[in-house]
Amino acid sequence: MLRAIFVFAALAALQAGAALAEEPAFEPLQPLDLTNVDPEFAEDMFGRWTIRDAGGERACGIELMRETGIGGMQVGVDPSCEAVFPVMGDITAWRLLEGWTIDLADAERKTRIRFSTPDERYVAYPEVDGIATIEPEPMD
Repeated sequence: MLRAIFVFAALAALQAGAALAEEPAFEPLQPLDLTNVDPEFAEDMFGRWTIRDAGGERACGIELMRETGIGGMQVGVDPSCEAVFPVMGDITAWRLLEGWTIDLADAERKTRIRFSTPDERYVAYPEVDGIATIEPEPMD
């Protein structure tokens, strides 16, 4: 009986470890304090953005809003996004973090995609469903 419990516990630990290995490990970053940055830069973060794959063949639009919600700030996801990039059907919030990093999070407040700027453009980590970049839409 004790051996069966040990085997069960070992299998459960292996399954938990496998589940953790599937999720990307995001470096913990602090929220960006918008009161201490150039207001023009901060304002540029809000509004319509386009998410694209690496080749630019697939794209969909989202709106990064200023209003807060559960897990960050509110995000408007174009209804067609989920068909283009299925993970977008789970996105319910966004966060602006130090280094102008953008996180897209799900209803459980878990970061699903992180966009960072290593070279003047935002690059996705990880490339979930082929998402490679996010870029602001030009102002009219």
